[in-house]
Amino acid sequence: MARFKPERLSTKEKYGLLKEFWTTLALLEDVEQIQNFLKDLLSETEAVMLARRLKIAKLIYQGKSYEAIEKLMHASPTTIASVHSWLDGGFGGYLQGIQKLREELGRQAVLQEKKEQSLDPLSLEGLKKRYPLHFLLFNTADEMKYRAPKRLRKKH
Repeated sequence: MARFKPERLSTKEKYGLLKEFWTTLALLEDVEQIQNFLKDLLSETEAVMLARRLKIAKLIYQGKSYEAIEKLMHASPTTIASVHSWLDGGFGGYLQGIQKLREELGRQAVLQEKKEQSLDPLSLEGLKKRYPLHFLLFNTADEMKYRAPKRLRKKH
């Protein structure tokens, strides 16, 4: 695709295009739809570069040094500094995304642990699985507590 300079657009046109793009993303209902949309929209290189920026932001948020991030991600200090400046002084998008991702990964880890525990027939999780009516309130509470966000749920 040929390079385009956003300065050539009027402010109204630019914000109209961006609002349409952001609204399109917001209207996609689950991870699969978003994944398919972005696969169609971005080249593999563009998608990987965006994912790397997010990973760099996570590492900065975790307190990793620039040197450690350079070695781990094979990123230049300029790229790391750029991500760091947006993380500190941007619009809060990196931070919100990182926090939501951390919450979701924690939720998935708890569910995985519960799934592994349910394989042991004498564990509480195993008993809940074997005798679901006896543990109806527990199971309902677990379902509500560990329910995936709407966009991550699979449609049946």
